[in-house]
Amino acid sequence: MTVDIEIREELSRLGATRAAVDPAAVQVMKPATRERPFSRAGWIFELKHDGFRMLAAGGGGEARLLYKKGRDAARTFPELAAAVAALPFHSLILDGEVVILDEEGRPDFQKLQRRGLRMDPAGAAQEAAEPAVLFVFDLLACEGFDLRPLPLTARKLILRRVIPNDGLLRVADEIPERGEDLYAAVLEMGLEGIVGKRADSPYRSGYSADWLKIRIDRSSDFAVIGFDPVPRTSEGFRALHLAVRKPGGGWHYVGTVGTGFKGEEVAAIHARLDALRRPKPVIAAAPRGASVWVEPEMVVEVRYQKWTEDGRLRGPVFLRLRDDKAASECFRPGEEGEVEPEAPAAPRVTAGPVAFSNLDKVFWPGEGITKGDLVEYYRAVAPWMLPFLRDRPLVLDRYPDGITGNSFFQKTAPAGTSGRLRTVQVDTGGSDRGHEYVLCDSGETLLELVNLGAIPFHIWASRVPRLDRPDWCILDLDPKTAPFAHVIAIARAVRELCEEIELPSFIKTSGGSGLHALMPTGGQLDHDQVRQLAELLAGVLVARLPAIATTARSVRARQGKVYIDALQNGRGKLLVAPYSARPRPGAPVSTPLDWSEVDDSLDVRAFNVETVPPRLRRLQQDPLLPVLDLRPDLQRSLELLAARLS
Repeated sequence: MTVDIEIREELSRLGATRAAVDPAAVQVMKPATRERPFSRAGWIFELKHDGFRMLAAGGGGEARLLYKKGRDAARTFPELAAAVAALPFHSLILDGEVVILDEEGRPDFQKLQRRGLRMDPAGAAQEAAEPAVLFVFDLLACEGFDLRPLPLTARKLILRRVIPNDGLLRVADEIPERGEDLYAAVLEMGLEGIVGKRADSPYRSGYSADWLKIRIDRSSDFAVIGFDPVPRTSEGFRALHLAVRKPGGGWHYVGTVGTGFKGEEVAAIHARLDALRRPKPVIAAAPRGASVWVEPEMVVEVRYQKWTEDGRLRGPVFLRLRDDKAASECFRPGEEGEVEPEAPAAPRVTAGPVAFSNLDKVFWPGEGITKGDLVEYYRAVAPWMLPFLRDRPLVLDRYPDGITGNSFFQKTAPAGTSGRLRTVQVDTGGSDRGHEYVLCDSGETLLELVNLGAIPFHIWASRVPRLDRPDWCILDLDPKTAPFAHVIAIARAVRELCEEIELPSFIKTSGGSGLHALMPTGGQLDHDQVRQLAELLAGVLVARLPAIATTARSVRARQGKVYIDALQNGRGKLLVAPYSARPRPGAPVSTPLDWSEVDDSLDVRAFNVETVPPRLRRLQQDPLLPVLDLRPDLQRSLELLAARLS
């Protein structure tokens, strides 16, 4: 094949590596999330297709289709498998998005979802009437070469010579530099969004800031018909249940919104809803459970990505209360004279009396993340973060000029704020005697501190007024030069040991290279006793895993092992707060995890200021939240631990 020979010669000239690539072993590259569009030299921009991510491998009469987690998709999309098999090459791995297009040529996710649920090979008539299309945007392997180390532009150069770009296999369109223009066009067409990609980026597994997705969002007004309460407390809520009026009368349930709230808004909204309780929902089709139902009187404005086929909101985010609008005026856009907005709601950059400054200042130069982006990040995570901050002495780590500028720690209230912010006088002895620590109890306070250049927030393990009684015991798993796989193995061993001694355990990323394991103590021990508990746990773990774990503090003495640090427990010792951004390349975030996520595929770099807010929109509850209130039977746990020590 002349084309085949020419491509091989071109790949050799580009410096591609000769190596076989197993498509089943490929971990796809994933885009981080960015809130606003941008234009930038050295970047290319593509449409974000509303479909399923797919790897297509084969050629020369054979084909494999794999979803991004490795599950086979060839039976579901046989027409695509046939198209890949017909390509005149022996070995290809294509990365793309499979969609089903509607009559106007736009992706129809509902049709695609119905096809994805059909696992049997029947239904050829449906495939003929609504064939799937694979929009290919990357080429990972070709004719015995591994293309992943090459720049994106080089991979795309070869891709355009491999794909015929008609029929069921098409090369995804792109434009250089002008991301804002493409975003405006996509907005007008009603599509999902765009993806920006650094033109010289290699193909890396997992999330990367070299690829950034920007979704198109819309907003509208909805009546609140109920809320999900916070477990084990009568304060606040986890999510609001929303509805719109039907044109012919009655209500239509559209789902819930659980993110976007500021701390003070949660309290105010909850107090108003509490007075509107009713025994049953106004909609018979509303979900059953532990929800509290209310009279449909409150109206909220919500940003969302799109409506699903069954009339639910996709990707909702709370924007504001609408006291100027009656619930009876809330219709789905396009019904009863309402018109869907043509542009997303303008980003809000003020909160109450906070006067923000220098929002365009770049805080992470490598990623182009600004101070304004950081403000919006903390606004988004505030409802999840505030329970961990409330009533705890706080130490700020301030970076007024971003992560490459000068920085300093600050324990006392920043100048000019002591009259506005709640503080507590703490006497820890020595140089800390008499310091007035800040307490962060609201979203407004949090954003005011961010406006002062605070990036991470460090907190005590105890709360006022019981500062001598910590809520948790921590084991800091610090790898330094050790493989991260050893951190995973030790974290699993922590959980196994805690299960043996009937002590609950929780886990979060540190925002660096390690993990933090937290065990609730419920204020039953003082700081010294908690540190002793941590040292005992660490001793058992090192005895069980001597080849990879150590309690040696100096890096040289660790000999390449993971340091299990029990000394982070003690009066005045600090923990980087859950959901804190870290002043490191990639803008990582200390992120609570479910234990099911702690496996060999865990990549702590995937959790950053771009990816965490959408992660929280998907979560039903915070996996770390119970650490604040659990009171385990520590006497029983200590007895069981003593048995293992002996």
